[in-house]
Amino acid sequence: MTPPTDLLSSIGICVSAAALLAVVGWRLRQPLILAYLLTGVLIGPHGLQWVPHLESIKTVAEIGLILLLFVIGLEIDLKKLASAGAPVLLTGALQVPICIALGLGFFYVIGTRNGPNDYSLVYLAACMSLSSTLVVVKLLYDKFELDTLPGRITLGVLVIQDLWAVGMLAVQPNLTNPDLLPLAFSLLKGALMVVGSLFLSKNVLPFLFRSVAKAPELVLVSGLAWCFFLSGVASYIGLSPEMGALIAGVSLSTFPYNLDVMAKAVSIRDFFVTLFFVALGMQIPIPTWQVVGVALAASVFVMVSRLAVVPILYALGLGHRASLLPAINLAQVSEFSIVIASLGFARQQIPADVVTVVIITFAVTAVLSTYMINASHRVQKAMSGVLKLVGVKDLDVAPTGEEEREERKETVVFLGFFRDASSVLHEFENDGPDSDAKDFLRKILVIDFNPTVMRELRRRKISCIYGDVAHADTLRHASIENAELVISSITDDILRGTSNLRMLKNIRASSPKARVVLTTEHIPQALHFYEAGADFVYIPRLQSAPMLARTLKQGLSEGFEALREAEIEHLRNRHEVLA
Repeated sequence: MTPPTDLLSSIGICVSAAALLAVVGWRLRQPLILAYLLTGVLIGPHGLQWVPHLESIKTVAEIGLILLLFVIGLEIDLKKLASAGAPVLLTGALQVPICIALGLGFFYVIGTRNGPNDYSLVYLAACMSLSSTLVVVKLLYDKFELDTLPGRITLGVLVIQDLWAVGMLAVQPNLTNPDLLPLAFSLLKGALMVVGSLFLSKNVLPFLFRSVAKAPELVLVSGLAWCFFLSGVASYIGLSPEMGALIAGVSLSTFPYNLDVMAKAVSIRDFFVTLFFVALGMQIPIPTWQVVGVALAASVFVMVSRLAVVPILYALGLGHRASLLPAINLAQVSEFSIVIASLGFARQQIPADVVTVVIITFAVTAVLSTYMINASHRVQKAMSGVLKLVGVKDLDVAPTGEEEREERKETVVFLGFFRDASSVLHEFENDGPDSDAKDFLRKILVIDFNPTVMRELRRRKISCIYGDVAHADTLRHASIENAELVISSITDDILRGTSNLRMLKNIRASSPKARVVLTTEHIPQALHFYEAGADFVYIPRLQSAPMLARTLKQGLSEGFEALREAEIEHLRNRHEVLA
């Protein structure tokens, strides 16, 4: 039986097979892109030949690529990027060129060379310098770590990588001409296009979008029209249509209608992008052992090369943890790399084997990265131990020897410092006359491992110690034996390597006289904490920072017994649907 070759049948086969394999991939907690690529390999001309001719879905797949880059552009907020600070801007600016330089040396050593109309060495080095936004954001979101310092640094670097990718797309069309003038001309055209699109988005597009804002479906249509208009302009002036789509998204990223366009475009994008990656998988020939070997070597290189960000972040005073975790988070190849490699193959600048190497490397590093990010704190601690062995000091200032320790004067200790603790501190700073507030603030000690928090606390004359509250040794070295009140203001959902109950035991061992306050979002867990001996349990969704600040001061002066009994009775009588 001859396989169908019409467009509708080909799309039906691709989507059905992709959906089936995507369910399997989702169950195995693997990136869906892997399932789509495998679908293309299985049903394509090198596999079962259910869709023997790639041309039948090639145009539709190209639309998916344009929409993918448009949505990526919508997520790049240049204003937020400009205010991200030195750790993000400097690391993002240096990471890609450093990794490209390392890649050129590494792939040259293992035998990859450029040749006539073959830029394999350049493409492999460039593609291996980019990391996957899709994989990283999903995993960090699931771990509640997007808004931590390492998470923000990671996201900032990923955004700047996308900007580097814009430059790569601008250079691609004239890469076959080794003269600097055409390459510089390509970059100039790309820069002019960016400037022109930003000018129009600031002075012309607001009038258009305001005129159609009352009809939500027209907002999406107008956004897509802008996307395909710039794609056409880019193609006309000799740049790639994909670069035009990316610039279109960036120019709309600061619009008030940005989120609406993005939310509606994502569902359309997902359908077309599925076909793009399936079509890409259909182009993958059965790899030789040599190609597999290069891909495995490249996978090791990618994970090791990301350590290039560590000395940059460490030099900025961020310590082991905030320097190592972004390196672990970035240790995979980007879906953007597959796009760049596929465009290079379409322009006959690289052979099919290079695309296969990039795809296999993406698959291997995406799988390994899933496990590495989920275990990132254990990996970071092991790497931090190695750094300490070779003499690279961390930021902790607690004594580690057997010398006599000075007793601390602070009697109110915050273990970890996140939003709730920040709000409570604000209440303390503004409670009563300045002299009373300052006297109380002198009693406060914060133990946390966020260097940015440490610097701001010290600026405000708040005592603080750099350390991981998950370790019992941290509390012992902090000399908090005489603490009167110890507060864990972070829920178990955000804590890593410990829990509130374990911290309660550690606090009782280190500060036997201290009253202990724990935090949770769950009423049954709060009652469990009370049973375990907590003096008070803070539930952010039921209480507030001003209330907690008053409670802490009252508990210090009068004790928590009456407050504790009243709170237990209140929680036992609170029968919520989702407690």
